[in-house]
Amino acid sequence: MRAICLGGGPAGLYFAISLKLRQPDADVTVLERNKPDDTFGWGVVLSDETLDNLEINDPVSAATIRTHFAYWDDIALHHKGHKIVSSGHGFCGIGRHRLLEILQGRARELGVNLQFETEVHAASHYMDDYDLVVACDGLNSKTRSEFEDAFKPDIDVRRCPFVWLGTHQKFDDAFTFIFEKTDKGWIWVHAYQFDDDTATFLVECTQETFDNYGFGDISQQETIAICEEIFKDHLGGHKLMTNANHIRGSSWIHFPRVLCEHWSHKNVVLLGDASATAHFSIGSGTKLAMESAISLAKHVTDDPNLETAFQKYEDSRRLEVLRLQSAARNSVEWFEDVERYLDLDPVQLNYSMLTRSQRISHENLRTRDPAWLEGAEKWFMEQAGAGANGPVRAPMFAPFKLRGMDLINRVVVSPMAQYKAVDGTPTDWHLIHYGERAKGGAGLVYTEMTCVSPEGRITPGCPGLYAPEHEAAWLRLTEFVHAETEAKICCQIGHSGRKGSTRVGWEGMDQPLTKGNWEIVSASAIPWSVENATPRAATREDMDTVRDQFVAAAKMADRAGFDMIELHAAHGYFISSFISPLSNSREDDYGGSLENRMRYPLEVFRAMRDVWPADKPMSVRISANDWAGDDGVTPEDAVEIAAMFADAGADIIDVSAGQTSTEAQPVYGRMFQTPFSDRIRNDGGIKTMAVGNIYEPDHVNSILMAGRADLVCLARPHLSDPYWTLHAGAEIGDRHAKWPMPYEAGRDQAWRLADRAAEMEQV
Repeated sequence: MRAICLGGGPAGLYFAISLKLRQPDADVTVLERNKPDDTFGWGVVLSDETLDNLEINDPVSAATIRTHFAYWDDIALHHKGHKIVSSGHGFCGIGRHRLLEILQGRARELGVNLQFETEVHAASHYMDDYDLVVACDGLNSKTRSEFEDAFKPDIDVRRCPFVWLGTHQKFDDAFTFIFEKTDKGWIWVHAYQFDDDTATFLVECTQETFDNYGFGDISQQETIAICEEIFKDHLGGHKLMTNANHIRGSSWIHFPRVLCEHWSHKNVVLLGDASATAHFSIGSGTKLAMESAISLAKHVTDDPNLETAFQKYEDSRRLEVLRLQSAARNSVEWFEDVERYLDLDPVQLNYSMLTRSQRISHENLRTRDPAWLEGAEKWFMEQAGAGANGPVRAPMFAPFKLRGMDLINRVVVSPMAQYKAVDGTPTDWHLIHYGERAKGGAGLVYTEMTCVSPEGRITPGCPGLYAPEHEAAWLRLTEFVHAETEAKICCQIGHSGRKGSTRVGWEGMDQPLTKGNWEIVSASAIPWSVENATPRAATREDMDTVRDQFVAAAKMADRAGFDMIELHAAHGYFISSFISPLSNSREDDYGGSLENRMRYPLEVFRAMRDVWPADKPMSVRISANDWAGDDGVTPEDAVEIAAMFADAGADIIDVSAGQTSTEAQPVYGRMFQTPFSDRIRNDGGIKTMAVGNIYEPDHVNSILMAGRADLVCLARPHLSDPYWTLHAGAEIGDRHAKWPMPYEAGRDQAWRLADRAAEMEQV
C-alpha cells in the first residue's frame, strides 16, 4: 500500500506509525508544511485510558511518552481571592513539541518518509498517485473544503475567543482555572504543567471583554503585556510566552466545533480535527485524533476494500466522537456563560465547574475526593438552613422554604395526567395514586393539571376545581397526605385552551374526541393541528370569564387544603397560548410584543395571588423554549417571562419547555430542560424548579449542588416507583430519611441490600 498523510501533527504521525506496525512493507509518507519543531499550542492532555490504548498499539512510543509526562491529581479554582482544590481527577500532560518529537522519531525508526517544509495541497493533488490519502490537515482542512459536498461538514464557531500562551510559572500541583474581574470584563485562564519548567497558559474571555480590550487590533506582544498585568498575582514574577511569533497581529481565535456527516470520499479519508473536533476545555482533541488513528490503521489493514474499511472505521469511532462532542458542548457552553455563575459562592462555583460536562457526576466526585464533596454537601445543608450540627446529607435531602411552607427535601413529584376523574371529580384512584407518592418520601407532590371549568378540561378524564364535589374529594386527599406523611401538596391549575376536547392519553394524545366535543377557545383562532378543531379567539368577555374561573379555583384549592398552587402557563394550553407568538396572532393589546402577550397571563396570575393566602406560595409553570428558533419563545425570552411573573408575586418558576407547537424541534437528552432553569435562576435571580428527563439521584444532586435549580421535579420515575425518593436515599447511603412506620422492616432490608451492593462494587 502507498499511503500519504496530509499533515504532520499527532494524528498523521500516529496513523503512519500504526499502519507501519501492521504493514511493515507499506510505503507511508507524511507531509508537513511547517518545520519539525514548529507547533501551535503548548501542552497536550491525555487520560490514563488513552495511555493504555497507546500502550497496546505501540509499546515503544508509549513508554517514551510516559517518561515525559507530568502527572497531577488536583483541580484548583482561583476566584475572588479564594483557592479551592479537589483531588482524584487523574490527568497527565506532555508538551506538544515533545510529543511530536517522540512520534517523529518513532515514525523514522519504522521507515516512514517524513517531509517537512513542504506545501501540502488538498487531497485531489495526490489521489491518483497513492492508494490511500489520509487528510489530517487540521481545523482548516483544505481537503474537507475541497470535497465539502461529499463530507458535509457541520461547523459551529463558538463564542469565546482564546489565545494559547505558555509560562515558566509552575502549576504542578493542579490543573488550574483562574477567573479575574477587570474593568473591561471577566477574563479567565486554563493552566496546567506539562514538563519540569513549563505550563500551558490558555487565556479566554467573552467577545464583549475581547472587544473592550481591543485584543483584535493589537499585537501578540501587546496582548501578552495586558495578560501579564491581569494575572500578575498568579504568575509569580514569570513572563508569558508565545510560540506563534510568526503570526502577525492578533493570534486570538474562536474554536470551531467540526463534525462531518461522512469521513471518506473515494480513496480519501479524514482524520483528527479535519473530521471532528473536541473543545480544549475537556482536553480530548489529541486523544480523539490518536485513538482514531489506531482505528483507521486497523481497519485499512484488516479489509483491503477501502470503501468497507472506511465505513468500519467511521462506525467504530462515530459514537465515541459524538459522546466527546456532547461533553465538550456542555463544557464550552458553561464557559461561554460563565459570567452567570461568577457570583455564586466559590464552593458552588467549583462544583458547577467540575460537573460542567456531565461526565463527572455527584457520586463520581465522592469517589474522587470524598472529603471535598462532604465539605461541599455540609456547606449546602447549612445554606439551606439545616444547621451546622445536623447530619451531612446529599443536596436532594436539604430542606427548602417558600413563604410559610417548609419542605423536608428538594424532590418534587411532577404533574402527571391520570385521566381517571369522573365529571371532573377525583376518585379513589387519585387518593391512592397521590397518597402513595406522598408516602414515598418526596418533599412536594403535584397534582396533574386541574381544570377551572368543564370546557377547560383537556379530556373527559381530567380533574377539576369548579364544583363542590371536586373540593370535597380533594380535601379528603390532602387530609390524608397531611395526616400520614411529611409531604406538602400543590394543585396545578389550568385551562386547556385549543388543546381541549381531546381523548385520554392512551386513546390518542391531543387527538379530538370521536364524539361529544365541546367548543374550545384560545388566544387566537389557530388550531393545535390539522386534526384538531379551530378554537374561537377569546373575546374580552371570554377572558374575564376564564380569569374569574381561575380565581374561583384558587379559592377552592385553599378550602381543599392545598399547601401551594401553580398557574399552568405552559405547553400550549389557554394561558400559554397568549404567551407564545406561535399561537397568538392578536392585533389588540394582548398580542404582538412580549409585554403585550404577557398582559393577560399576568392579569390572571395577580387575580389568583390576591385571593390565595399570603403565607402560602404560588408557582408558575412556563415553556421556556418553543423549540422553534426565533419565531417562538426563546430561552432569552423565558428570563423576561419569569421575571414578570416573579414581580407579580410568583415564588418559584416551574421551568418546562415545548409542547406549544406541532412544528417544534426539541433537542432531547439527559436533563435536557435544566439549562433553561439554570439560565432563569442565575441570570434572573429567580427561584426555579428543573424538570425534563431527570431520573437518577445523581441528576438531582448535581442540579441542586451546581445551583441550576432550587427544586427538582421527576415525573416518569415516580410513575414506575412511588417510593423513588426513599429508594434513591437507600441507594446513595443516606440513612436519615423517615419511612412510614409500618414500612420500617422493609427500610432496614433495603438499607442492608444497598450496603451489600456498595461493598461488592468495591471488591
